[in-house]
Amino acid sequence: MFETSRAGRNDWLIEEMYERYLDSPQSVSEEWRRFFENGGRPDGHQASASPTQADQARPPAAPPQAGDGSPPPSAQPAPPARQADAAPENATPLRGITGVIAERMDESLAVPTATSVRTMPAKLLEVNRRILNNHLGRLPDGGKVSFTHIIGWAVVKALRQMPELNVSFARIDGAPYALRHPHVNLGLAIDLERPDGSRVLLVPNIKAADQMEFRQFWLAYEDVVRKTRANKLTPDDFAGTTVTLTNPGTLGTLQSVPRLMPDQGLIVGVGAITYPPEYQAADPEHLARQGIGRVITLTSTYDHRVIQGAQSGELLGRIHSYLLGEDGFYDEIFTSMGVPYTPARWAIDDNPPVGSTEWIAKQANVFRLINAYRVRGHLIADLDPLRMEPPRMYEELDPLSYGFTIWDLDREFATGGILGTETMKLGRILSILRDAYCRTIGIEYMHIQEPEQKRWIQERVEVEQRPITSEERRRILHKLNEAEAFEAFLHTKYVGQKRFGLEGAESLIPLLDCILTSAAQAKMDSAVIGMAHRGRLNVLANIIGKPPARIFREFDGDLLPGMEGGADDVKYHLGAKGVYQTPAAPIEVEVVANPSHLEAVDPVLEGVARAKQDKLGSGGSDRVLPILLHGDAAYAGQGVVVETHNLSQLPGYRTGGTVHIVINNRVGFTTSEEEARSSHYATDVAKTVQAPIFHVNADDPEAVVRVGRLAFAFRQAFHKDVVIDLVCYRRRGHNESDEPSYTQPLMYKKIEAHPSVRKLYLERLVSSGEMSREECDRMLAEYRQLLDAAFKSSREPTTVPARVVEDERETEPETAVDRQTLDYILDRITDVPEGFTVHPKLVRMIEQRRSALADGQVDWATAEALAFGSLALQGVPVRLAGEDSRRGTFSHRHAELVDYETGERWAPLEQLTDETRVRIVDSLLSEFAAVGFEYGYSIEWPEALVIWEAQYGDFANGAQVIIDQFIAAGEAKWNQRSGLTLLLPHGYEGQGPEHSSARIERYLELCAGNNLRVAQPATSGQYFHLLRRQALTRPRKPLIVFTPKSMLRNKASFVTADALTSGRFEPLVVDHRPHATRVVLCTGKVFHDLDARRRELGLDHVAIHRVAQLYPAPRKALEELAAVHSDAELVWCQEEPENMGAWRFMWPILREVFGREPRYAGRAASGSPATGSLKVHLDQQAKLVDEALGV
Repeated sequence: MFETSRAGRNDWLIEEMYERYLDSPQSVSEEWRRFFENGGRPDGHQASASPTQADQARPPAAPPQAGDGSPPPSAQPAPPARQADAAPENATPLRGITGVIAERMDESLAVPTATSVRTMPAKLLEVNRRILNNHLGRLPDGGKVSFTHIIGWAVVKALRQMPELNVSFARIDGAPYALRHPHVNLGLAIDLERPDGSRVLLVPNIKAADQMEFRQFWLAYEDVVRKTRANKLTPDDFAGTTVTLTNPGTLGTLQSVPRLMPDQGLIVGVGAITYPPEYQAADPEHLARQGIGRVITLTSTYDHRVIQGAQSGELLGRIHSYLLGEDGFYDEIFTSMGVPYTPARWAIDDNPPVGSTEWIAKQANVFRLINAYRVRGHLIADLDPLRMEPPRMYEELDPLSYGFTIWDLDREFATGGILGTETMKLGRILSILRDAYCRTIGIEYMHIQEPEQKRWIQERVEVEQRPITSEERRRILHKLNEAEAFEAFLHTKYVGQKRFGLEGAESLIPLLDCILTSAAQAKMDSAVIGMAHRGRLNVLANIIGKPPARIFREFDGDLLPGMEGGADDVKYHLGAKGVYQTPAAPIEVEVVANPSHLEAVDPVLEGVARAKQDKLGSGGSDRVLPILLHGDAAYAGQGVVVETHNLSQLPGYRTGGTVHIVINNRVGFTTSEEEARSSHYATDVAKTVQAPIFHVNADDPEAVVRVGRLAFAFRQAFHKDVVIDLVCYRRRGHNESDEPSYTQPLMYKKIEAHPSVRKLYLERLVSSGEMSREECDRMLAEYRQLLDAAFKSSREPTTVPARVVEDERETEPETAVDRQTLDYILDRITDVPEGFTVHPKLVRMIEQRRSALADGQVDWATAEALAFGSLALQGVPVRLAGEDSRRGTFSHRHAELVDYETGERWAPLEQLTDETRVRIVDSLLSEFAAVGFEYGYSIEWPEALVIWEAQYGDFANGAQVIIDQFIAAGEAKWNQRSGLTLLLPHGYEGQGPEHSSARIERYLELCAGNNLRVAQPATSGQYFHLLRRQALTRPRKPLIVFTPKSMLRNKASFVTADALTSGRFEPLVVDHRPHATRVVLCTGKVFHDLDARRRELGLDHVAIHRVAQLYPAPRKALEELAAVHSDAELVWCQEEPENMGAWRFMWPILREVFGREPRYAGRAASGSPATGSLKVHLDQQAKLVDEALGV
């Protein structure tokens, strides 16, 4: 039971509550009723069970007696009373509360006390408290930390180190004892003003404060104060106080010697924080220059019977050391309060005279510090929502490492123009820099070489930011509602199904919303998005506007054929188009289909965006916005990311800048970031193109929106890539059936306890009064109702629409071109501009090209130029890009000439028409990104002839992902048609394993369902017709062409003008020898070797037929050939080894068509495509030719 004698200075309250209890038990709280019913009483009151029982025990009052006024018989005469001294007129009796307090003060006089006094600097306390409260002020329910909170915590920590001071004096059976208390119950002296204007003091306590960390102490402190102000204290709140803290300094008192109650051994008094009297009227600038700061005086009043003066002094010394930051005092507070920064440190001041060498060095250090924050400020930014690592202060960002102390914070220094101000206090400079670079946004941009771009960023971040409006906050919450509710709905309805949810990164949806809104405000027509599977369904539903019911049906396996987005891939790979409604205007949006191969979609997206822009003409990059979403592990790990970035500023590839968003959940499948990359950030690869990088904490959606706006504005201003690193977490595993805690147990313990960004933001809005909780819940309920309705409709029977299939029958287009048009083209492309100096070695080439038609020697380059030119005149755009394509790997094309004297360029085909329709581009030395770009371009602009050319055919190996997943499979997976043409130089001329084979066999293995066309023409005329056929044939199909190398100069492969003005591409070129007894089928260059040897030996009985189109195989023509040569010996001849080339593809076809086994003539099977020895090559080539001819 609570001992009333230990209530100390609180016993007046017990007296008052008891009187109220006697009058009406219901007028006090349940805790007080229980206290009094259990026998609790103020001193001087006898116990009784209840006020009712007490009333019953009192005798009734005797009625007044008539008569002589003598007392009743039972009464004894009272002794005569002593005449009291008359009270002066100005005296007021102390009754009730004040009387009790007076009695307690009298009792305290019996305690032999002494007081220790210590004055200490308050500067560090002030600075670190300001840092704490600045951070808390940015939190939804941050609160404030007072000086007394920190000083009280220092007292508790000091007592934890000196438990012998947590003691009180007592007499037991008349003998003196020191009572040691197991825990520090810290009493808080709280001054209250009563309704009548009088003031009273309450001293409730914080129980076991020494067992707490600072945040728990802070919350307990605030809870005690709140209960005191609200009159909610209970008897237990007063029980067992061991040490008291009083702060008369709040009233301006510099120091005090408070009274010590008999049941305590120590009371600490806190004085006002102020300048010494002699400086209180001084100029603040003078004080700053002199390093004069405010001070605080603490007193320790102690019971001298159990505490000695030395101990009291040591206690104040410990408190002093804590307030100066020793023993990690402020670090512990910052960690406990979740402040992601390091505290300020105490240091001895050094302020040299203005103008001295030392002062100049100090000013120079200010500039160094400013630059350091611009370069490295992001390193101490609060970016990780989970705060997996404790904050640290990097040396370059620590003012102490530059010789600055907390005293310098109030001194003026030159700024170099921050905020347009020449000088500023260092504290203000640091505040601006930290707000700009070290809060929940960290920016990397100082690697950019252009000063204008760096100034642009500084002018927008080193300023006070425009507050987010109420309407904008509501929209952010609405988007977070949509993002979270969508994932929660899927998680509930489709338990365990893979969806690669967005949980933990829901801020992506408001981020995309703000970027698209900015684009709409800039009057853009459309935005095109490329992304992997993480969050894709959420983006499709909440950004693209794909009907949720459609998505739900896909979860049920009901992929509707013929509908946009494809019918033969998983739901989180599909693309879609829609119109997004922004507050500014609607904008068309599209997500490009992609495979599971991470980042493979990057160049495809860029190609789609460039095609959209090119179709719009001049200014297209200001009307179409490319957006790429990445995962952190893939962004750092996949080489195609760097390749794609390197496309961004090349004339043939640039799209006006792409907004890159990295969904950085810090885990790649199961691999932690420490094992996934060597770079500090996943986004470091973007520095290769000097893109600014904005890191942002995804748990601060307002910061996310600010970054989105800033990134878009930078893109618009400088037409460059910009990167947003959305630092978040992944609430579930890589997919929903995965268990992530196997490999990241600590991370996922934190994630499990971490509230969602929506919940955090909702609390922020509610606590600020921006919105009511009911309004927020209503918004969420409305969206959930939409999902419920969509889910219900997805369960209803639907009529699957018949798939609208284009007529797959190819109508052979007219590919011949009249002579007049061909002459016109040649005249234009060989008419050298006046004043242009052709390279001396190319003069003859131009002359030969000019007369090619007349001379009957149309080589491959001329035939190609005529094909491109004639298509351009027909209105067909032509784009050829590749490695060294303008000149040509084999110095044959020369589509662009460079003036031998001035370096000016002339691209005659590009100038053939008023509107450039022929574009020949030298690509970067890349295959993956370069081919992906052209694929994307081709699907967006199907009317164009889009070509990629490899330097050597096997270089396309580097683009195998694009070839396999997009070119070969795109139509089957996504109903996505492409007319992309690949030109792959192929041929065995003794150049070794790497420059001989384009790997024909690999492409033929991909062929099925009429998905590709594969050809190997043997003459320039066939090549001419093949290119024109590819451009004009519908439906569009990718074309793989194995182009010549040595044949480029082999006159036997050249054609006359008649071959271009008539005829067409022949999939099978028949050698009309009906009586031949040996039939050789081949493709490509080897035909000319066979034909030359046949002529040499006069082998008229051998017919050599060229299969110019390998797929689709020319079955009908082969059947006709088989009928003519029903008894002839059948041979397939190729230069490639037996396990390569077309042999294994053609063998079953020939056997089926001809009805007999064909013989093989070629190189033996090999693991390598070709020998590295020219001598061996020539020997092999001669043998295979002779074997094929039967020699």
